[in-house]
Amino acid sequence: MKSDLVFDKGYKNWLADIKERVRSAQIKAALSVNTELLKLYLGIGADIVARQKNAKWGDGLLLQLSKDLMGEFPDMKGFSERNLKYIRQWYLFFGNGRAIGQQVVAQITRIPWGHNIAIISRCRHVQDALFYVQKTSVHNWSRSVLVHQMESGLHKREGRAVTNFPATLPRSQSDLARQMLKDPYIFDFLNISADHDERDLENKLIDHLMRFLLELGAGFAFIGRQVPVQVGSREFFVDLLFYHTYLHCYVVVELKTGDFEPEYAGKLNFYIKAVDSQLRKDGDLPTIGLLLCKNRDKMVAEYALSDIHKPMGVSEYKLTQSLPKTLKSILPTIAEIEKELGKGGR
Repeated sequence: MKSDLVFDKGYKNWLADIKERVRSAQIKAALSVNTELLKLYLGIGADIVARQKNAKWGDGLLLQLSKDLMGEFPDMKGFSERNLKYIRQWYLFFGNGRAIGQQVVAQITRIPWGHNIAIISRCRHVQDALFYVQKTSVHNWSRSVLVHQMESGLHKREGRAVTNFPATLPRSQSDLARQMLKDPYIFDFLNISADHDERDLENKLIDHLMRFLLELGAGFAFIGRQVPVQVGSREFFVDLLFYHTYLHCYVVVELKTGDFEPEYAGKLNFYIKAVDSQLRKDGDLPTIGLLLCKNRDKMVAEYALSDIHKPMGVSEYKLTQSLPKTLKSILPTIAEIEKELGKGGR
């Protein structure tokens, strides 16, 4: 049974126009597949919104449009009813009821369609979505990496560490270095006991080095663990040493499983000085330190770093993300589980 839209002159004219635009996009696609396709989707999305608002074609519009376009272009997979709904949702999300600005268009058409769907499915605000669009474009994230970064709330954590970078680094390096650090770091990929010590944490992070590097962010290259530095007659060991390929500098990471204490900053300052003196070469920028603690008082950390002359930051780390309240309410408590296990054993 055919929809009444098939006999609507306005619909027929619009469908013919879309078919012509599809053919034009197919020609251009040989030069720029993703960009041209997504620009086509934006145009179709704008039309769908306008036609549903003004032409009163009803809920059957997308189903009929899907049938007609798939019939005309059977080799194209983007005209299913479901995808047309995504196209409409995508247009409305970034347009927010208005025409989408050219700057936004340039950004969102630079990343794959599947990435765009993932972003609008998980972000509530355009500003947050554009954060992930830009990061995907710069770092060429796969869809799985993008989803991981969104689920870990990267936009809420990046650039949030307590640092002394403005006072210890040139502004051009300071801004980039600040964005390099997060707070907190999420190590929810670790299976580690609650009473772990620094060495346990270090061992587990190295065992899961690829996940650790992903959480640290783009640009980190692992140099080594317990890296020895000789100062006078004594030998000291840096917990973890990295080189940052964007900042062109060494990054010293020290791990603390308790609360931040001011004396930790002094020790990290010592290690940064040693790395600068013994490992830094011509062309390397000043070494940066990162102190990862289980907990830190922001004001205490700011006080501790205020008179330190080597660039460093202090962040917390978390082993697991908290469960949503709605989920907590339906899960049994430890006491309830132990009670049930006790019943089974009698």
